[in-house]
Amino acid sequence: MPKNSRTTSHRTGASRAAVAVCLGATGVLLAGCASAGTAGTTPAGGGGSASASAPVKVGLVYSRTGPLAAYGLQYEQGFKAGLDYATGGTDTVDGHPVQVTEDDDTGDPATAVADAKDLIGKGYKILAGTVDSGIAVQLAPLAAQNRVLYIAGPAATDAITGINTYTFRSGRQSYQDVAAAGSLVGDPSGKKILVLTQDSAFGQANVAAVKQVLGAKGATVSSVEVPPGATDLTTYAQRVKTAGPDLVYVAWAGTDAPALWTALDQQGVVGTTKVVTGLAGIASYPLFGTAGNKVSFIAHYFPGAGGGNPVETAMINDITRAGGTPDLFSPDGFTAAQMIVHALQASTTDTSAMVTALDGWSFQGPKGAEQIRASDHALLQPMFQATLVGTGAAAKPELTATLSAAQVAPPAVPMKG
Repeated sequence: MPKNSRTTSHRTGASRAAVAVCLGATGVLLAGCASAGTAGTTPAGGGGSASASAPVKVGLVYSRTGPLAAYGLQYEQGFKAGLDYATGGTDTVDGHPVQVTEDDDTGDPATAVADAKDLIGKGYKILAGTVDSGIAVQLAPLAAQNRVLYIAGPAATDAITGINTYTFRSGRQSYQDVAAAGSLVGDPSGKKILVLTQDSAFGQANVAAVKQVLGAKGATVSSVEVPPGATDLTTYAQRVKTAGPDLVYVAWAGTDAPALWTALDQQGVVGTTKVVTGLAGIASYPLFGTAGNKVSFIAHYFPGAGGGNPVETAMINDITRAGGTPDLFSPDGFTAAQMIVHALQASTTDTSAMVTALDGWSFQGPKGAEQIRASDHALLQPMFQATLVGTGAAAKPELTATLSAAQVAPPAVPMKG
């Protein structure tokens, strides 16, 4: 087993503990972890059968380390809570224990692809995860080539929707972010909208989405794209100010967000120009400083955004009980587990049956009512608008509006494969 891999199972209650670690070497078909003929060793893509109590192996590929590790942790905690919820605390589906192997992609596409190939080679039929859009678009083709179910995590690129029959998503996509932002700008016709983002798959997807959503309504869309790892963000803030936009849409991910907001504030962008951005995790709330009260936020999720529906309450309680903190991407992991359990209820061995079960499925998630669109596997879901009240450690989001799944639904795209 690769150094960045670990196999765990867990239970609900006052404590949750890892109870098994596989010591099999890389390349061995999980020797010592799955007996012959189990779901873990059936050839990928359907066919075969599993004994009544054979374990089902699920591979979770996410950033346990690397620049997006904080988001990866939120996703992983949500996944564990979702598995507890969807299985009624048993971690089993129709008598089959669900065993989850966690692989650290470190934020590197080559590592993630190697992890996925290793899991597929060991007979895993279900993969989930990744925060990084650049990684997700490389894992999706592997799913189609090997006929395994892949459920992308927080990766927001629109390219995942409709990429192939075997790929789904458990989070929102860039179009839904932009559609939520579009509701804040009024009539975009004739407006100058600038997208400030990173030069990455995530950033380029956001630029494309703003052009698709707001450019199509008459806005002039430009962008300032910052190379990942850039240290002098003042230069880019000055470029934004010089451009003189009517609205700045900031799409940013990573640990350098505080430096970005400091630069925008110091250069007088915030407060003189309407700035819209996505509300990031709890740790980011104090980092906006006084600028936070001047920014209009769209929100994928924050604790309480779901209105305290029973599923959201279960997620929050389970994560908190386990010593974690519900946060931005907790629903992405939780929903992935819901989807996997629903797929396994159709079959623990036949991937085609799993896909069919998910096509068109409507369910209640932590955010509210959600549906998987059968034609392209877009995850239709509500989005939120919010403002930050208070500053420093007292800063917290306040819900200002809930946008229905229909209001922010991306246009359907043809399934590519």
